[in-house]
Amino acid sequence: MTGGRQSGRENSANAGSRGARSAARLAAVQALYQAELGGEDAETVVGEFVAHRLGKEIEVDRYVNADEAFFRDLVAGTERRQQEIDALISSALSSDWSLERLERIMRAVLRAGAYELVARTDVPTKVVIDEYVDVAHAFFGDKEPGFVNGVLDRLGRSARDGDRPTGGAEASA
Repeated sequence: MTGGRQSGRENSANAGSRGARSAARLAAVQALYQAELGGEDAETVVGEFVAHRLGKEIEVDRYVNADEAFFRDLVAGTERRQQEIDALISSALSSDWSLERLERIMRAVLRAGAYELVARTDVPTKVVIDEYVDVAHAFFGDKEPGFVNGVLDRLGRSARDGDRPTGGAEASA
């Protein structure tokens, strides 16, 4: 997987909380994908990511520093509540789509986003949706980020009673 890396493009935005949380989200999606693909548990995958990927340089690429506590919560929380999250995602999909029909990486994006919507109410709905649409852009072309936007928007409306905070998304990312 190639998403989540920056080749010599570190900037001041990545040094702040928003960049660290964005990096944590991207890493969480990668970790959830790896866990599903390899049948590993969250604790094992998180340990591997913390030891070998987050903020590390691998070959010529440098992985952005991530908010480690936030990353751990996203991965472990998604695994812990996966049955609930999968049911929520399934209910937000159109009748001709099933969760099993989605690519693994798409499931990982939607699961992490859904977990954040239901469990991390400290992060505004708009921020969660925007962040996971950005994550989807790291892995997919044009249509899939729109799909992520639609599914997470439906989930956000049901999970948070239509909460749509006003103001800049940057403040609470």
